Amino acid sequence: MLAGGLAGAGALGLTGGLSGCGSPLAAGVAGTPLNPESVTFWNLFGGGDGARLQTMLDVYREEQGSPESLTAATFAWGNPYYTKVVLATLGNKPPDVAVAHATRATILAEAGLLEPITDDLLGLAGLSSSSFTESVWEAGRVGDSYYTIPLDTHPYVLFYNAEVCQQAGLVGDDGKLVTIEGREAFEAALTEIKGVTGDVGMVCSNVGDTSGSWRLFQTLYWQMDGATDFLAEAGQQLTVNEELALATMDYIGGLAKSGLITPTIDYAGAGTKLFTGKAGFQTQGEWEITTAQGIEGLTFGMVPIPTVFDQPAAQADSHTFIIPRMERTDAQRELAMGFVKSLLDQSLTWAEGGHVPALKATLESPEYQALEPQADYASAAEIAKYDPPGWYSGSGSTFENIVGAQIGLVQQQLASPQQALDAIKEQLRTYLDTPSPVLGS
Repeated sequence: MLAGGLAGAGALGLTGGLSGCGSPLAAGVAGTPLNPESVTFWNLFGGGDGARLQTMLDVYREEQGSPESLTAATFAWGNPYYTKVVLATLGNKPPDVAVAHATRATILAEAGLLEPITDDLLGLAGLSSSSFTESVWEAGRVGDSYYTIPLDTHPYVLFYNAEVCQQAGLVGDDGKLVTIEGREAFEAALTEIKGVTGDVGMVCSNVGDTSGSWRLFQTLYWQMDGATDFLAEAGQQLTVNEELALATMDYIGGLAKSGLITPTIDYAGAGTKLFTGKAGFQTQGEWEITTAQGIEGLTFGMVPIPTVFDQPAAQADSHTFIIPRMERTDAQRELAMGFVKSLLDQSLTWAEGGHVPALKATLESPEYQALEPQADYASAAEIAKYDPPGWYSGSGSTFENIVGAQIGLVQQQLASPQQALDAIKEQLRTYLDTPSPVLGS
């Protein structure tokens, strides 16, 4: 299967952005020989995540007693990163350990590019499948095997400006947002907030943020009874419940038309509106907790997005560790798993940046339960809805760009739900009609 994978990488949109890492087929950043006693680690973390990761990597180096015990490299987020992982693995010179989104690891596993995560492999680090929350562990399953070691779940959540919500009568005696459940209660809350702000109830970024539009849709769509995955058969079959998709887009468009949510706003602008009290709610990934914590004088909270329809749901993905396939000795496997265990043991540090720990020992610990507002939305990981499986799907993918762009137009009042759905189906047709380059290799 690997022999045909290089051609498949091009069709997957994985061939761009190879500069910055020397030879793409070498685990060394400059193609230099590596110390066999050093772990090579690739990741795609920037911003606050990147800073926390560096702290965790330094702890590992200190544990090993040597700066040379780890060679770590950070690459550009998205397709350029996955390109490097694919090509290096095809050349039998990948990193010992790499990071991958759960939604992107699936296609790597189907290509035969990853080592299965077996009980024996986990046992080298004193772990087992029961060490992790079930939903995120199952996200790494392909067929009868598992291919990811989960670090976290990062769900789409609701940020709230506590001062605005207090004035709107939506904060309880405990200082937390009151429970909001059902369409009527949700819209009433947005109306009360709008009365306080004189502007809008909730901000949902949709300009230059196709992923944000998709996340909002995926969350509300899966809250409806009868929702089905958008895609099936590795992305070659459209299986979305069209009636519910139209209803979801109609609802988003209706909220925008009534002024309860922003019709048009970009990523940075959405945060600014919440932070400055011009909105009470913001739908956003929990990773923006670091930004909110840096705003002087802001009192905010975070909770799972309210259940507006029939059942709770939240769009999500997970950061995971993968072991790219290559010729390894038992000692190299043990070294790699020791590195993974060190980072997992530091899950509380990682959780401070917003992500919900996948390691149950951390998630259930008193230290995490006392972490606010992180513990207030941790339950969103239990209702996670991952992007549909497909060779062009997953975080930052062509699928999210196509679907999210059209949903954004509905929110902006520039397209009807039916026009958006028709455009989505037309633009996805090329991908639906193209066999997976990986499975066909």
